[in-house]
Amino acid sequence: MKRIAFALLVILLPALCAAPRAATLGVSMALFDDNFLTAVRASMQARAGQLNAGIQFEDAQNDIGRQLNQIQNFIAQKVDAIIVNPVDTDATPRMTRLILRAGIALVYVNRLPADKQLPAGVAFVGSDERQSGTLQMLEVCRLLGGKGDIVIMMGELTNQSARQRTADVHEVIARPQCQAIRVLAEQSANWKRTEAADLMSNWLSAGLHPQAVVANDDEMAIGAIQALKRSRLLASTVVAGIDATPDALAAMKAGELRVTIFQNATAQGAGAVDTALKLARHEQVPSFVWVPFELVTPANLSSHLGRH
Repeated sequence: MKRIAFALLVILLPALCAAPRAATLGVSMALFDDNFLTAVRASMQARAGQLNAGIQFEDAQNDIGRQLNQIQNFIAQKVDAIIVNPVDTDATPRMTRLILRAGIALVYVNRLPADKQLPAGVAFVGSDERQSGTLQMLEVCRLLGGKGDIVIMMGELTNQSARQRTADVHEVIARPQCQAIRVLAEQSANWKRTEAADLMSNWLSAGLHPQAVVANDDEMAIGAIQALKRSRLLASTVVAGIDATPDALAAMKAGELRVTIFQNATAQGAGAVDTALKLARHEQVPSFVWVPFELVTPANLSSHLGRH
């Protein structure tokens, strides 16, 4: 009898002692070739490593069809949770239905989904865009003394962040202390530095001479700076961005960028992984995990260096 019990123990011991299977996460990023999203992705990679979770990244290359295919592939692989940084936030209701129908946990990161409400098993990790453009434009208004002409560089119009940040700027301009500020032009430069440089050059060639350039992100702000430098107009123009990327902070240190807003890529990436793993374990998490924005100016620049 003892021999039989010992034999059973030998057979069962490997299974009893085996470590639990590591959770697997599938991540579809809107675009790898983006400085801020690169920081978000690096943070996810690091956090997954700390927690011994498997993680697979795919680059949607700003193509919604490609992103939907990536999601379907993750579903076929039976990953434990899917994290999506959406190409087009208006397409998220369809993504939500696909993923929930498969019984897989879902986290949207950085870009707020268009879903009217997030069902159980779905969460968003990111920053409240109603703060970003508001903080940015209030500081621009202060620097301009409440009057002057500005231009607005918008991100991709399919992106909720771009629409909200632009709306924030207009909301601040409508306030009594900023009503003497006039918008000369607003146009999308698609979050791109080169497109923003071309757009700024076109505006200057058309005879527009704004006192400030308010860009939905730092990449476009840096593009505007390049064009203004070529025209020798940077010294007389306030340039503002959003994200506080390393390149933007370097531009501020050089005296070229006057305003940016710190969006915590590290906290967003790590928070997305933590939230996805909790949802996969059927733990309760808030539907919205907010990471606050912070105003960055030359006065507090030193405290933000190296945070991404």
